[in-house]
Amino acid sequence: MVTGDGDGLSIGGNHLLHVLRRNVDVTILLFNNRIYGLTKGQYSPTSELGKVTKSTPMGSADRPVSPCAFALAAGATFVARTVDRNIAHMEETLKRAAHHKGAAFVEILQNCNVYNDLAWNVLYDKESKILHECRLEDGKPITFGPTDDRRGLVLEGLKPKVVKVSEVPESALWKHDATDRAAAMVLGQLWAPEYPIPLGTLLNQEGETTYEEIVVQQEQKAISDRGQGDVAKLLMAGETWKIG
Repeated sequence: MVTGDGDGLSIGGNHLLHVLRRNVDVTILLFNNRIYGLTKGQYSPTSELGKVTKSTPMGSADRPVSPCAFALAAGATFVARTVDRNIAHMEETLKRAAHHKGAAFVEILQNCNVYNDLAWNVLYDKESKILHECRLEDGKPITFGPTDDRRGLVLEGLKPKVVKVSEVPESALWKHDATDRAAAMVLGQLWAPEYPIPLGTLLNQEGETTYEEIVVQQEQKAISDRGQGDVAKLLMAGETWKIG
């Protein structure tokens, strides 16, 4: 399924919520360009606070939604983020999502060169990208930045803190655990300039029962308990009433 920040988080937000919480076996690609591109440039649920658009000439008064945090809170069993200008990373992320059994959600940071050009310039500009792009690798410390001035994250309680890798032991660095939903929720809400921007798989919970599997189990149980093909028996099962 292909959607966008406006369609998926506003117009169709209710549908997205229930697809994710039910763990329907589907892959959802949400292209996030921080604007309503198809309807000519109105602000969207992911537009930054103060964004001036055709529908917010004085600037948006809304705080933006984090698509990944939304998906995690709704119960998606696979959540990842990638960016349109890194084809190799996007291809790898899409393959992982496609192989996942259950509700897989991928946020793709996408440019809109007509109504919101360089929306993700923080990850497009060469110097800024080096400073803020953070590639997540399961089981490895969360680090980012240039090779000669590498930065990392440590946890102080539940709050992440940026440190210089050279100034702390590796054991102190926050190691990414792709099975930890609570940790993924924190990562999904980190943003520049205070924090790096995490890219990659935030959460991957394998083995969760899908919506389809539950429905099939119910159908099989109904047939076993009430008799295959006996429609009258099925309709009269459970709570029934006689009138008159």
